[in-house]
Formats: sequence, C-alpha cells, structure tokens
Amino acid sequence: MAEVDESQFSLMSLEDELTCSICLSTFDCPVTIPCGHNFCQDCLLATWKDSYSCPQCRTHFATQPELKKNTVLSTVVETFNLRSTKSEASLTAEESKAEKEDVIRCDTCMEAEASQTCLTCMASFCEEHLRPHRENPNFRIHQLSEPVGDLSERICSDHHKLMELFCTQHGRPICSFCLQQVHKGCSFMAPEEQRNLKESDLRGKLSLLDGKIAKNETVVSQMRDMQNQLKDSATNRKKALAAEYQQMRDMLARDERDALNAVDRELEGGQTKLNVLKKKFTENIGSMSKAKEDIHSLLSQSQTLAFLQASFDLPSAANFDPYTPRISLDSKKVTATQGFAAALKEHLTEILKQPVEARLPILKPELNTGIVASDEKAVPVSGPANTGNTGSQLKSELSEPQKQKKTPRSHSPGRPPFQPYFQAVPVRNPYMGPHGGWNLSQHPQEPQWLPGNLFPSPHNPGSGSQPKGPKKRAQKKKAPQPKEDNTGNMSQARSMENLLEFGGKDEPRGRTPEAEPETSDIPPNITSAEKRTELLKYGTVLTLDPKTAHKRIALSEGFTKASVSDEHTNYPDCPERFAVCSQVLASKGFSRGRHYWEVRLSSSNFIGIGLAYSSIDRKGPTSRLGRNAQSWCVEWFNVKLSAWYNSSETVLVNPNPKRIGVLLDCEEGTATFYNVADRAYPFHSFVFPFAEAVYPAFWIFSSGSSISLCKLQA
Repeated sequence: MAEVDESQFSLMSLEDELTCSICLSTFDCPVTIPCGHNFCQDCLLATWKDSYSCPQCRTHFATQPELKKNTVLSTVVETFNLRSTKSEASLTAEESKAEKEDVIRCDTCMEAEASQTCLTCMASFCEEHLRPHRENPNFRIHQLSEPVGDLSERICSDHHKLMELFCTQHGRPICSFCLQQVHKGCSFMAPEEQRNLKESDLRGKLSLLDGKIAKNETVVSQMRDMQNQLKDSATNRKKALAAEYQQMRDMLARDERDALNAVDRELEGGQTKLNVLKKKFTENIGSMSKAKEDIHSLLSQSQTLAFLQASFDLPSAANFDPYTPRISLDSKKVTATQGFAAALKEHLTEILKQPVEARLPILKPELNTGIVASDEKAVPVSGPANTGNTGSQLKSELSEPQKQKKTPRSHSPGRPPFQPYFQAVPVRNPYMGPHGGWNLSQHPQEPQWLPGNLFPSPHNPGSGSQPKGPKKRAQKKKAPQPKEDNTGNMSQARSMENLLEFGGKDEPRGRTPEAEPETSDIPPNITSAEKRTELLKYGTVLTLDPKTAHKRIALSEGFTKASVSDEHTNYPDCPERFAVCSQVLASKGFSRGRHYWEVRLSSSNFIGIGLAYSSIDRKGPTSRLGRNAQSWCVEWFNVKLSAWYNSSETVLVNPNPKRIGVLLDCEEGTATFYNVADRAYPFHSFVFPFAEAVYPAFWIFSSGSSISLCKLQA
C-alpha cells in the first residue's frame, strides 16, 4: 500500500509538467513542435493565425510545422487523470469517515447521537436516555450543556472534580478544591463570563484589524497606481530617448550623405579636368603627327628650290612640355570630412567607455566645474585652460579630482589659452600626417583640425609635411615620435588601408604582428624559452564562441573580450551553451602543430584559463573547468592559484600576473602557461595525450571581471 501511495504521489508531482501553458489544464491531445515544447493541439492552432511561433520560447517558424500527437505524453496524462480521480474519491471517503468519527455518541446506548452532556454526571445522553434528567426532580440541579466530546478535559487532574471556575489571575480553569487550596485568594469568574470578556476583546481586535487591512489595501492600491505611473513614465522616457537617438542618426545620415556627395563632386571635377586635358593633349598629338608627316614629305623632295620654298612655309616649331596633372581627391573639404569622421568616432568611443553618470560632465564641462571640499582645503575641480589634456590626464582628473593641476601651455605662442568645446581630450586624427594639429590662426577660441595631405603628389613631396603660416611656430616643440616614424614621411608610405589600421589601440605605431614561421624554424625545446619573440612565432588569432557562452557572460570587442555580470544576456538556448558555470570556449580548436595565445586579466581573482575537449559537459555541476576528465585549467580563487584536472588540485605559487601566455604543443602533448611581462616566465605545464581537438576555455565568476584575447605583437 505504501508503494502505491508513493507512486501516486510521484505522479501527482508531475502535474505542472502535464499542464498546457496556454489553457493551464492537463493536456488534451498533446502535440510537440520542433523546439521541443508541448501544447494541446486545439490551443496551439488557435494561436497560429498570421505567423507561426512557439508560445513559450517565441521560436519563429517560417512555415507551419507538421503536428503529430505525442502518444507517450497522452498515455501519461490519461494515467494521471485516472489516478487523480481515484485519489479524490479516496479523500472524500476519508473525510466522510472522519465526520462520522467526530459524531458524539450516547454513553448509555453507545449508538444514538448524543443530544446533551450532563456536566454533573460527566456523561453524554441521547434524547431517550436524557428523559430522567428532564422529568425526574432529583436531576434538576444537574447542569446540562451542548454535547462535549472529551469530558476528561474538563476534569481537574489534581482533584478529579469538574472545573467550573476560571482563575483570571493565572488564566486557567479550576475546580472548587483548587480555589480553596492552590488558588486561594485569586480572583475568579464563571467560564462563560470569561468567554464573554474574551469575545468582546477579540471583536475589538477584529475592528482594529479591519481598519489596518483597509489601510494596507489603500497602500497596495496606491502602489498599483504608482506602478502604472512608472510604466507610463518609462514608456514616455523610452519614446523621448528613441526620438533623440533617431534625430542623432538622422543628423549622422545627412552628414554622411553630404560627405559622400563631396567625394562624388570632387571625383566629377577631377574627371572633368582630366577629360579636358586629355582632349587637349590628343589634339596636340594630332597636330604634331600632321607636322611630322609634312616634314617627312619635305625631306623626300628632290628639288632644292622647292625644298627651300616649302621649308619656309612650315609652321614654327611647337615648343611645349607635356606634363601629368596633379589631380587627387585630397581637397581640403574631403580630407577635413574624413578626419572629422575618424575623430568623432574615436571621441564617441572614449565617451561611451565611461559610465553613464560621467558622460554628461564630459560633454558639458560647466556641470563639472566647482569646488570640492576635502579634509584640508577646497580644491577647484576644473579650470578654464584644460586644453592640453591627454587621455591618461583625463582619466586621472576623473579618478583623482582633488589634485591641483597646472595650466598647460597654449598651442600657439603669444595667444591666450582657449576653452575647448568638450572637456574630453582632442583625439589625434588617424588620417592625419605626422605634422597635423590644431589651427589657431583664425579664431583662438575655436580649435579646428588641420590634417596633412593624405596622398602627396610625387612632384611635391612636401605637400603632406609642414603646414605654412603661424602653424610653424606652434610646431617647434613636437611630442616625441616612435623611432619608426623618424625614418621617413609616414604620410607618403601609408596607404588608406594602412592608415585605417591605426585605429586599434593595442597595436603601437610602426609595428606589425610577427609573421608565421615555417616548420623548419621550430626550436627543439620551445617550452624552456623565456624570450617572448620565440613564442610569438606560434601566435594564433582566437575569437570566443558565442554559442558556448554562459548567459552571465557578455562578449564584446569582436568576440575577443568576455566579461561577467549578475544580469543574464539574452542568448538563444542551444546544446553547446554552458548552463551552470559561467564559462566560454574559443571558436577554434587544435589537434596538431604548436599554437600560442595571450590573455589579459582584469584581476587575478575568480578567473580560470585552460583547455577543454568539445565533449565537455555543458549542463551538469561537473562542467566546471578542471572538474572532469575533459578539461584542464589554472585557476585564481581569491589569493590562491591552483592547477586543476579531473577534480585534482595542485596549489601553485601565485605570480599575480596581468597577462597570461599559453603555448599548446599538440605533437608533444603539453600545454604550458606563462606569466608574460618583459619576458615569458613559465609557471605550470600540463602533459596529456590528445584524444580529440582541444579548445581554449575560460571561466569567469566574479561580477565585473573580464578577460581579453590579446593581439600578438613583438
């Protein structure tokens, strides 16, 4: 019987799983759609009118999926309905039995239902056996009451007498002997009188509770109204924000069209000039060809007099020097437009990196101007002459607002410093030549970009170098340039594609990533190398696979950065995604050769870097890196650094690195981890045979922490 009850209980616990999420009733002809969810056939067809999507996970289907009855689920639902009906019947029978048991029987005949209880005889009687109490005068003094089930509760345990009194001082019923002995001198009253007092007190409490309930209901109603107001306010705010951003998009679209039209007009003008010159030089070629034919004809003249006469009739020699015109798309408007677009992009990038609360003071410096009270003295936050701030200076101003800053020099000697439009640093135009800068010759209060010529003409090599006029005086003291820029004019040697590459911040000027070496250049024991250049020969480009990222992990910067937060990202559900541990795999695995990559850590705390097979568990508690036989990792947990494999831990010395290098040697079956600083210092190695392709893997737990895949450079 216990086994049956237990099986019924286990089946009844599945009621939520056997309920249709549309009609909220047990399934009626259940069908399964491609995403795996089950619904009643009629309920699902009622929701499919214009489009076909899952009512539960919102997966959209291009065409109506073919619906087939889920026979297994139908059998389970039928069994559930049958057993639930039986359980309800058994509950009804038990309730009726319990009601029968609660009926008080006559203590004389033990069959009929008791009509009243005699508190003097301490027995219950039906109407037939109650007649002596009603008709015999000897029973008139007996106290009758409504039927009482357990009379022993009214008997004093000490004196075996009826407890017909209530001690108000001790709050308990007592008998007459108790009043004479233990409760002598206590105030007492009849239980009915005490009941009346208690009922009066409880009714007063009921009225008080009614008032408090009414007040709470009023507050709840006010909160509902506030929720509706918040929703309306949020809707209005969203509409206003959407309108503002749409206006910005419209402005940028108009400016983009104007910039593209300027390039088209420049192209059209250049083409027109070239066509005119081509026509002129073509005519010159024709006239010179005719003159050439006349000379040949004259030279073939045999008569001297005729030759001399004809030679005087020839036209004078055409003294002209053909030249290739210097026409390009590098007009002032085009280059200024291109430079402005790049500068605006970088400026917006710097602003959007800041928290939302810090962006408005950057755009409007007057909101950030004032006096900050410190422990010792008041310090001005910003002044009128912050014109020479670099990116690092701006960050120091935001992080250390209490430090005094010196007023920087003006860009032009003899001119007063100007107040920039933004408190942010004027970023360097990536399209600008090495001598580009601010032009203060027109208005000292309004900085303007003066980019150099992107494509200097071969006939004018200096067209992209020093600007003329007052600009030379402002350029006498230039910022130090990298050594690679001193070998020649960078603006002549860079193509448009090369210039665009200078937008990346991780690549220093004049350096290019190391080229992949040939197999013959591989040293025999690379794991013992400490020079980073030796490891960079095996550098590989990695990206993170969004299909494997846990929903707490957000990917950015072209899937090369992973950060973790408490808010879940709206990733679609897929079998490759980690569901328990906040982990992510790289999109590329390796099964042969040597490969090297580097990872930048935001902090050495609650972060793991390792390797994993694609067969690693994604859903269970053992899916964490190093806690199974399909993954290896080094893990920073608080201040402890450990190496993990198959739930076995090896504690390591923690070098507190900021950048980690990983060399994977598939041929030797080793993975070595390096602390990358001025050199690469190995601190742990795994040795294991490869059963399948191994993927770089990362575990990030602490909220706000992140890892970034580095661009490898020498």
